Amino acid sequence: MLTSSLYSAISGLTSTGDSMQIIGDNIANTNTTGFKSSSYSFQDLLSQSIATQSGTAQIGRGTALNDITTNWNQGSFKTTENTTDLAISGDGFFIVRDNSSESVYYTRAGEFSFDDDGNLVNSEKYVVQGWELTEDGEAIGAVTDITLDSFTSPPQETDKVTLIANLNSDATSQSAVLLNSWDGTASPPIATTSYEYQTAVSVYDSLGNTHDLTVYYDKGNTAGTWEYIVTCNPDEDLRAGFDTTIYQGLFASGEISFSDDSGEILGMTLNTLDDTTPTWTSTSPSTEGYLEFNCDFIGGTATDQTMALNIGTRWDGSAWINDGESTTQYAAESSTTYRTADGYGKGDLQTINVDTSGVITGTYSNGAVISLYQVALGDFTNVDGLTKLGGGLFQESNSSGVATTNFPGISGLGNISPNSLEQSNVDIATEFVKMIEIQRSYQANSKMITTVDDMLSNTISMKR
Repeated sequence: MLTSSLYSAISGLTSTGDSMQIIGDNIANTNTTGFKSSSYSFQDLLSQSIATQSGTAQIGRGTALNDITTNWNQGSFKTTENTTDLAISGDGFFIVRDNSSESVYYTRAGEFSFDDDGNLVNSEKYVVQGWELTEDGEAIGAVTDITLDSFTSPPQETDKVTLIANLNSDATSQSAVLLNSWDGTASPPIATTSYEYQTAVSVYDSLGNTHDLTVYYDKGNTAGTWEYIVTCNPDEDLRAGFDTTIYQGLFASGEISFSDDSGEILGMTLNTLDDTTPTWTSTSPSTEGYLEFNCDFIGGTATDQTMALNIGTRWDGSAWINDGESTTQYAAESSTTYRTADGYGKGDLQTINVDTSGVITGTYSNGAVISLYQVALGDFTNVDGLTKLGGGLFQESNSSGVATTNFPGISGLGNISPNSLEQSNVDIATEFVKMIEIQRSYQANSKMITTVDDMLSNTISMKR
């Protein structure tokens, strides 16, 4: 039985030695990004049956490690200056792929950066996975490598012009018919005495070239009305058949109606010039409720560019309604309140930003902010079944099940915290307390061995 006591003590030494290794690993990774600490539990070994005066009884044979589990509690966040440093607030893992083996791994360590090939990678050079996005932020296809294959933004032609102005209600008409004052063959094409007010805005064609779009206004002959024409520099108007005609540079004309009482818009019309006969066609509101006109700044076989004119009112299907600030007719000097046009020229990538939903956007030198990718997250039914690989990486196993992949913030997955890194969740104080407990247990088991050794010595010395 004394020999059995030795083996019980040895099992205690072995178990406490293994548990000390777990504690040591936790302490060593106190500063490891995304590290998840491990904990352990013990269980007794199968007992040995012996005969006693009362019958059969059992004696324990020592101990062994029962289980080693991972503590999945979230670590605290550390703020960084790198926009591609990401942390997950909640459940889930980043997904990374090894280019050399096509193997997929999972990690909580979001210390990412772009390599020379434009891939978003971790410290092991594994490529982060996500969805490619359209400019409208819609996901395209399946999860793929997050790779910036171009660091430039292609130009986007203007398709909406917004001009908000006040037109002086005390003004008088300068022309019998404003559009008849335009002559694309003259220089200038319209005399300053032919209109009451003009305003201009820069627009873009499909190649990224800028053009000044000018709108001229004149008081109408009917009370509460203003005529307007939409024009450009005649030399830049490349519509077929308009070259060297008086209508070159004249895209549209129309009329704006105002309330005499409030000075607010009651409605508007817009007519487009189809040919140089001339033939004017009244346009109907688009699906968004704005009136549109066509232009061509490129020529050749290029498709005409369509622009919507927004003066602060739109057709809702039954009436003209004003959207917030709109063009007015007040007794004040005519002036432009607000002017803008969408579209942009070619631009170079300047900064990358990531929001809480994992959407990666690029800000370009042309002012464009374009959605590029959305980071994918994965989660498992049994995260304790994941296989640890080192380097903060985990791999799915039969025990963990197959990963469920989705967008951040969806189906129980956490949100993304940009400019942040999740720190180790190791509690150093707790680990020190565990270390003291294990140290004392190890000492006690060592003492057990020395005691049994003394007993065996006494037994051997009986024969002298």
